[in-house]
Amino acid sequence: MGMQPVAYPVDPQALEQAWRSYVEQGELDPTVAATFDPAVLQSWRRCALRLDPRARPRPIKAGEQALESLVRAQSNLITVATPLMEDIHQFSEGSECAIMLADGTACVLALLGDLAALDQLQAAGLGYGTYWSEGQLGTNAFALALDAAMPVQVVGAEHYYQAYHHWVTTAAPVHDVRGRIIGLLGVVGPAAQATAHTASLVMAATRAISNQLFTDWYLDEANVRLSEVNTILGAIAEGVIAWDDSGRIHHTNKQAGQILGLDSAAIVGRQLEESVPLPPALAKAVANATELRDVETTFQQEGRAVNCLSSLRFVPEGTSSPRVYVLTLRPIEQVRQLVQQQIGARATLTLDDLTSQSSVMRRVLRQARVAARGQAPVLLRGEGGAGKNHLARAIHNDSSRADKPFLAIDCRAIPHELMAGEFLGQEKGTGILGRPSKFELVHGGTLLLDQIETLSLEAQTALLRVMETGHVMRLGGSRPIPLDVRVMAATTANLEALVAEGGFISHLYYRFAVFDIAIPPLRERIGDIPLLAERFLARISRRDDRPYWIDSEAVAVLERYPWPGNVREMESVLERAVSQARDGVLRLVDLPDFVRRGRVLTGDSPQPAPVLSVAEAEREAIIRAGRACEGRVTEMARQLGIGRTTLWRKMKRLGLSATDFK
Repeated sequence: MGMQPVAYPVDPQALEQAWRSYVEQGELDPTVAATFDPAVLQSWRRCALRLDPRARPRPIKAGEQALESLVRAQSNLITVATPLMEDIHQFSEGSECAIMLADGTACVLALLGDLAALDQLQAAGLGYGTYWSEGQLGTNAFALALDAAMPVQVVGAEHYYQAYHHWVTTAAPVHDVRGRIIGLLGVVGPAAQATAHTASLVMAATRAISNQLFTDWYLDEANVRLSEVNTILGAIAEGVIAWDDSGRIHHTNKQAGQILGLDSAAIVGRQLEESVPLPPALAKAVANATELRDVETTFQQEGRAVNCLSSLRFVPEGTSSPRVYVLTLRPIEQVRQLVQQQIGARATLTLDDLTSQSSVMRRVLRQARVAARGQAPVLLRGEGGAGKNHLARAIHNDSSRADKPFLAIDCRAIPHELMAGEFLGQEKGTGILGRPSKFELVHGGTLLLDQIETLSLEAQTALLRVMETGHVMRLGGSRPIPLDVRVMAATTANLEALVAEGGFISHLYYRFAVFDIAIPPLRERIGDIPLLAERFLARISRRDDRPYWIDSEAVAVLERYPWPGNVREMESVLERAVSQARDGVLRLVDLPDFVRRGRVLTGDSPQPAPVLSVAEAEREAIIRAGRACEGRVTEMARQLGIGRTTLWRKMKRLGLSATDFK
């Protein structure tokens, strides 16, 4: 039950003699010590180092503001303990006892009892706000209960200070759900009335307080978890309905009400068959206790048919609770639309769609067709907006993996500290939700890593390991997961320079060396501009269900503009021009001013293109004509407005040859 005198009734003279012997000699006779409470004797030894047992004790009291703060912090403990303190007072009334509640530092937070006992405590300075710790008041039940974490009774001369020999103190700790001592409940009374029953009473009261605190904590936790579940059920896209074996509905979320056309709050507590008659497939599954996953079902709600993908789950049956059924619903139309969007996106872009008039781009498309027939990694280089992602998707759609997933990841968008987890995934563990790796998500398909140069070296190493072994090991996992994934990478950086600087792993670079395709910027394939504009306007026409055209004058301006943002910039310009066009025809006036004037947008404001010397301008004009005409000198001369012989002479002077453009 705890520490207390060896026998009742207590012999006060023997205790007093033992105390005097210890005070005078510094130790107890071994025979006496064998019959003495060892915890009290150990406390005397600690007190002897710093306290005078015959001196007047000097209790320490918490300041007014500090005490108010302590009372606020322990308001829950005080609220729970007060009724039990009043019960103890009622049973012990007339015995000159005081009942005290202290916090985990032995500071008195609440006090009640017989007036005589309260007056004695106040006179001794031991009332409200006083610290009953061993360092302040010597050996006492509150200090020992705090030290030993169990009920304690200290009688008469067992107190180290002689001033307290006329008292018996009894105390027991109050524990929280984690086992920490958060308070002490005790009784102080005349030593002559010492009895074991007081210790039993205090111990029972502290257990009742602890049990009530546990109950309150568990109830709060249950309410928090219930709020979390309700929030989750309200946030997910699926409709959820839960009911028990008796058919009574326990819960429905808002989405279920919207799908079935019901008031989700109003049907809770009602019978399922009254509000949501189950289709035969679901009713049979419930009757046979068979779980279902994504089964197409039709609900008949107020004369209308509601088609859903339904999943049925069971909550494990407890000892007394009925089995609970959980039904999740997804409108079949939403699922079909999602599938159609995915299939449509996969099928709209192939290499046949990327026809080109320029020789440099036709060479790129030839390389892409070879890459589509292979399985090795592909590296796509080019400036931002040049069309690397479009070409990657077209290669995928022309490959044997066309009916498998295609996933593009912008490596710049992943924080470095999360890269390894994003690539490798996370194994499910204690308190950790499992998460598949990006490779698992596209098993059988293609993974495009855009801006691969921004990967951390750790992520590069993980990527190389997966590409070499064909397996992925999730973080925290112990089993390799086999994969069949083709990896493509896109970059605007000079990877060779990064390898030399140590910023990119050389072995990973060599992995992509099989299919290394460089996409030229738009300014180097001027002949493709009319075709790209026509193709883009055709897509806009299908989207808006009205035809759009561009006149030749506007096309000529598009061919003169250098397009620093490449194809992406040109599509943005045309989208803006479409919104300006009055009759579906894009004219020169519909193009942005900076395009008409050849002013390249840099920084915060449009800046004019750099001024070239006459010789530089002449060379630039011949080069652009050569690229547009693919080295056909007669057509080049006609576009430049000069004679063929003159053009040959100028090309020879500038060190240019027609073969440079073929």
